[in-house]
Amino acid sequence: MNITTIQTFLAVVRTRNLNRAAEEMHITQSAVSARLDGLEQALGAQLLIRSRKGATLTKEGFAFLEQARVIARSWDNARARISPPHGVTTVFSLVCDPGLWTGLGQTWTNKLCARHPDIALEVWTAQLGDAQSWLQSGMSDAALLTEPLTGPNLDSQSFAKCELIQVSTRPRKAVEWHPDYIYVDYGAAFRAQHAETWPSDETASVSFSNPDWALSHLLAHGGSAYLPEPMVTKLLLNGTLHRVGNAIPFHRHSHLSWRTDREARFPWLGSAVEPTRQSKA
Repeated sequence: MNITTIQTFLAVVRTRNLNRAAEEMHITQSAVSARLDGLEQALGAQLLIRSRKGATLTKEGFAFLEQARVIARSWDNARARISPPHGVTTVFSLVCDPGLWTGLGQTWTNKLCARHPDIALEVWTAQLGDAQSWLQSGMSDAALLTEPLTGPNLDSQSFAKCELIQVSTRPRKAVEWHPDYIYVDYGAAFRAQHAETWPSDETASVSFSNPDWALSHLLAHGGSAYLPEPMVTKLLLNGTLHRVGNAIPFHRHSHLSWRTDREARFPWLGSAVEPTRQSKA
């Protein structure tokens, strides 16, 4: 059984006829029959009822159909990655912490696409553990995370520093605890600073690991939260949000890590990369 056999099965299901499937695939009807025979023998089940009127799925054929479609889609995706579209010489695979995409990862990758039109871009969302595995396996080329990755054949550099400020839907001063406070988890370093600055035993009623989700909830339901300053600048200017008076700001650091064996393919990695600055700090 191979991918061609799977594609032949799907063509017969789609056209409901061996002759039309043969025409679509530019092969003979006998070749279609031979491929279907081989597929059914490999699976140990009859998948199609074939007659002069056409071809219909058996119960086992229905059960196999979705899996066949998944296999075909996976094959198409694999071919797309190995054989880039016209005008593209290679694919750059970036892993990005979902909390770093808006205003940072998105801005940087837009610049990359504009400066290097011969490169196709793919972006996967992941955090530290998965990103480490994907880079070490070679599945991805680089990772934009809140912490640098270390290990054989990996290098990292500081990428950007962003100020996290406490904002609220209503004007107010900072207090040790507020019932409408929304906690946003920016990682271990932030958790330590937050606990030292706001040593309250109370637990936030709502918590998020993604600032985009936190902002969406904040605007819909009200309250306050620590959010990246560039994300809320316009909302502060138009009065939708207010900076909480006397609230101590924090800083979120981001790091770009990459496989050193990819520097020849992407010479703008490493010292050539231009970090996107998100704040004046």
